[in-house]
Amino acid sequence: MGKIIAVVNQKGGVGKTTTAVNLAASLAVLEHKTLLIDADPQANATSAVGADPNEIEASIYDCMIGNATAKDAVTDTDLPDLKLLPANINLVGAEVEMIDVDRREYRMQDSLAEIKGDYEFIIIDCAPSLGLLTVNSLVAADSVIIPVQCEYFALEGLGKLLNTIRLIQSGMNADLAIEGILLTMYDSRLKLANAVVEDVQQHCRGLVFQTIIARNIRLSEAPSHGKPVITYDIQSRGTVNYLNLAKEILTKNGF
Repeated sequence: MGKIIAVVNQKGGVGKTTTAVNLAASLAVLEHKTLLIDADPQANATSAVGADPNEIEASIYDCMIGNATAKDAVTDTDLPDLKLLPANINLVGAEVEMIDVDRREYRMQDSLAEIKGDYEFIIIDCAPSLGLLTVNSLVAADSVIIPVQCEYFALEGLGKLLNTIRLIQSGMNADLAIEGILLTMYDSRLKLANAVVEDVQQHCRGLVFQTIIARNIRLSEAPSHGKPVITYDIQSRGTVNYLNLAKEILTKNGF
């Protein structure tokens, strides 16, 4: 059965989608069958791997409300071992529409049950909130990656997110684990960035990935070309960082 990893942080601009897209692509390039799920109504992960959200026939929204199966909604990408379960603007209304739906917190888990065994890794790009979409992602997931930017207020909101994870563990998904906290947007020239790294490593001892994602112009450029950084510029620092993260996760999971 594939391992489902949710990339989650309710704060925007921390490298959440960048991490989901490029980790999934790196795992695929390392020849592990991987599915990227876009569970963010902004659909940035969808467009970042070359799909047009406006031309999608079935999305994660359709799966969660019962209009399509996950198998029908999965589409190909330019990488042979990377598939996409896309999102589009319809996902905006999902939380309202599911208010009175039976097992509303388990809709994503139920949708993925039929395809979980088809992949080694399933990476979920969560919405930047702690609403019903993110709860669905956490209930479906085996573990979470929490991106934290190396900037002022880096730890702001982290406590609330960890509390949400504990609530999910105590009520709906007892097996949910923290895969790791990922430091992003690191600039070694800045004293603040180095201070943040030390601060996060001290406060979250044992939970922080060794890999740190540096600021990299190629990482910023790649989504506008509809490509993960590894296919946009294989020699870029961003590519090296995310390949290292993928290898760290593979080692941690016994590959």
